Amino acid sequence: MTDMPILRFDTGTLLAAQDVRIVFFDVDGVLTDGGVYFSEHGETLKRFSILDGLGLKLLRQAGITPAVITGRDSKPLRVRLEALGIEHVRYGTEDKLPAAEAMLAALGLGWKQAAAIGDDWPDLPVLARCAFAAAPANAHAEVRAIANYVTAARGGEGAAREFCDLLLTATGHYRRLLDLARGPVV
Repeated sequence: MTDMPILRFDTGTLLAAQDVRIVFFDVDGVLTDGGVYFSEHGETLKRFSILDGLGLKLLRQAGITPAVITGRDSKPLRVRLEALGIEHVRYGTEDKLPAAEAMLAALGLGWKQAAAIGDDWPDLPVLARCAFAAAPANAHAEVRAIANYVTAARGGEGAAREFCDLLLTATGHYRRLLDLARGPVV
């Protein structure tokens, strides 16, 4: 086993993301596969990636604030975000820009310290203002066109984790967190 991380990102990409202190995440199409499932009783069901969830937790451990702004609201979503310890959330918000601006103001941060990942048109205003924007591989073409980085993974299938790993690498936290996860060398 090598003691060096195996992940590699383009140097220019890392430099563009090095000052990120807050990350805005869309839900449907980013933290989920974008599908909406309904049970026979009309309950909304969502599938979340465990890899993505750990990525959000790792951001918090690195002192980077994960924030969620979503156009939908559901009990499964609330349960998942609560389990991840995500404190900055706006549910049922179609106009995401005012929500992002309010979060930045509350935390004393600016757009130059912000990153975002989204997959469709409602995410464009936030993505366009952030210092660093990302899109999952299966995002709408207009979103991919303005992204600084397009993940190899699809939404709900590790795209958020890939983005988190990039940000952890860019901000200098990835190696330390990986070493902690590996435990002491015997």
